[in-house]
Amino acid sequence: MAADTGSTGRIYLSPPDVGAEERRLLLEAFDSNWISTVGAHVDAFEAELAALAQRAGGAAVSSGTAALHLALRLLGVGPGDEVLVPTLTFIASAAAVTYVGASPVFIDVDPATWTIDVDMVETELSARARGGTLPAAVVSVDLFGQCADYEPLLDACARYDVPVVSDAAESLGATYQGRPAGSFGHIGVFSFNGNKIITTSGGGMLVADDPGLTARARKLASHAREPVVHYEHLEIGYNYRLSNLLAAVGRAQLRGLPERLARRRAINACYREALHDLPGVGFMPRASYGCPNHWLTVITIDPRQTPVTPSDVQTLLEARDIEARPVWKPLHMQEAFRGCDARGGTVSSDIFASGLCLPSGSGLTSTDQERVIGAITDAWASNAAHRTA
Repeated sequence: MAADTGSTGRIYLSPPDVGAEERRLLLEAFDSNWISTVGAHVDAFEAELAALAQRAGGAAVSSGTAALHLALRLLGVGPGDEVLVPTLTFIASAAAVTYVGASPVFIDVDPATWTIDVDMVETELSARARGGTLPAAVVSVDLFGQCADYEPLLDACARYDVPVVSDAAESLGATYQGRPAGSFGHIGVFSFNGNKIITTSGGGMLVADDPGLTARARKLASHAREPVVHYEHLEIGYNYRLSNLLAAVGRAQLRGLPERLARRRAINACYREALHDLPGVGFMPRASYGCPNHWLTVITIDPRQTPVTPSDVQTLLEARDIEARPVWKPLHMQEAFRGCDARGGTVSSDIFASGLCLPSGSGLTSTDQERVIGAITDAWASNAAHRTA
């Protein structure tokens, strides 16, 4: 983790946090001359992450989006199918549905957790069962590092024999009822993009309890090449495998995961302590059923309690060279998904209107966090001064 030396440079939302161990293992992989998509580090990274997620195995791939695409294909989702997806998420959760020719059906989130509304899912499954139009799968999303409410979600889906893909791209290290993120559903998916809890610069992994699923994922990710000496293909696959070099970085990142998690949680606690008294400021709710990783700390600003808006705060932060971003724009509001069905949506829309993600990287120093907090409190002080002028 970064030393607390302070800085006067730009503060980013969630930058990579790498160090000597990453460099050592990367050079080890380089010196071995196994730099492509096979090698000891790929095998070890798959085994180590699968063990962390309490899964039988994993398949390391080029991105979390690739892992989602493979997961849906492994479950047999295809043209004409529909898949339930929370509307409050990054586009990849639904874009992967379109890659297999299926259509997303957007489900609102629970205001108490910001994750997929399980009651709404159950109502939708019941109605579709009566009409003979059950979805081919449900994609749950562990939003901003908080697990979805898996026990009732999995129970509801099991009653209708609908498989679940757990999109744990943002939640590595989080837990639900003591179990790790990624351990739920038929398949779990992680992302190692540069802004995630751990990074391989780009990359992802699919994990599952069925060794047959992960073996088939590796095959599909390697152009579906048959195990013969020449290049034989009975089906179309993809060029999705992770390189040995990047897997080496991932292994080093995993070794520092406990410290990275502790730092993100401390950052969240500091923001809560410093900002909770500002009129209208709230935080993403913490579900009672688990422990989030606080990948990003998200504040909300209630317009009924203050004239300060999320845009005001973001603009002020940007003026001071601090990156902040709105929460994910709900997918049912995106032009790319015009015409897709949606259930509810007002909760997600309200969160989008009121939410702002703050710098949360594990390398954020205490001095830089004080700089962020000072800028935010200045927004309220400036508004108060304007009102009394």
